[in-house]
Amino acid sequence: TGVFCFSPHCLCGVLYFCVCRCYVDDKVSKVAWLNRSNIIFAGEDKWSLDPRVGLVTKGQLEYSLRIQKVDVYDEGSYTCSIQTKQQPKTSQVYLIVQVPATIYKVSEDIIVNEGSNVTLSCLASGRPDPLITWRLLNPSAEPLDGEEYLDIIGIMRNQAGRYECKASNDVATPDVKYVNVVVNYPPSIRKTQSSEPPVGRLGTLQCEAAAVPTPEFEWYRDDKRLSNTQGINIQILGGNTILMIANVTEEDYGNYTCVASNRLGAQSSSVFLYRPGTGRDINGSACASLSLWLLLASFACLFFKC
Repeated sequence: TGVFCFSPHCLCGVLYFCVCRCYVDDKVSKVAWLNRSNIIFAGEDKWSLDPRVGLVTKGQLEYSLRIQKVDVYDEGSYTCSIQTKQQPKTSQVYLIVQVPATIYKVSEDIIVNEGSNVTLSCLASGRPDPLITWRLLNPSAEPLDGEEYLDIIGIMRNQAGRYECKASNDVATPDVKYVNVVVNYPPSIRKTQSSEPPVGRLGTLQCEAAAVPTPEFEWYRDDKRLSNTQGINIQILGGNTILMIANVTEEDYGNYTCVASNRLGAQSSSVFLYRPGTGRDINGSACASLSLWLLLASFACLFFKC
């Protein structure tokens, strides 16, 4: 617990103790410390039963009160009372206890469908009241509009990720908690790659889709679903699939359909196995990454024993 005393005679530690200063001279006959109307010390005699309370004295010039392990219940008015031969004098200080910001309740990780309304909560305590801020930890990580509650209307897939809640009040290091938000959405085919292998060689068709949950893939030729059979091998790796045809024949040339699906929907795209010299835009939107191609091609070699 940190503390701060509003008085020129009060010096405070920032974490565990507070010293409220009181200085006297040799003309003082009696001194005492009071908290509200309760006597803490009368001269050197301790009236308080609190073991955390003690005196700080340097000769006869200082008569200061020290409070260890300060608690919020220590907050209040403290009075140093001085009796001289002429008249009594008092020096009053007010102790304000500051408590670091602490997050005591935050939303659990959630999974929602795209388009849903989402509310994330982050409740914190502290003295003074903490400021609560939110960020989505994407590359920009810009602050979001929200305090204890962050409302996201019609959440989109690019709003999925790790949300940071930070509570701060400048007393100590801010308290930080995180909420992971997963946004489900139907498949969207992003890339395809056609090919134009000669007869007797290996033909490959590729298809890549984005979806949460991870999509399932199916390959079709006309209305017939293809499967791993003699001469055909289908490999699936995450959001990518490759159809490999060994020893291409004239009958293999033509249109193939890649279908990506999950429980939220499905999307299909045509991929072509062209005769050499007739291919048009055989790379589709873009070629699959080289590393993925090498990995899937290695599966093909194992399957076809190349």
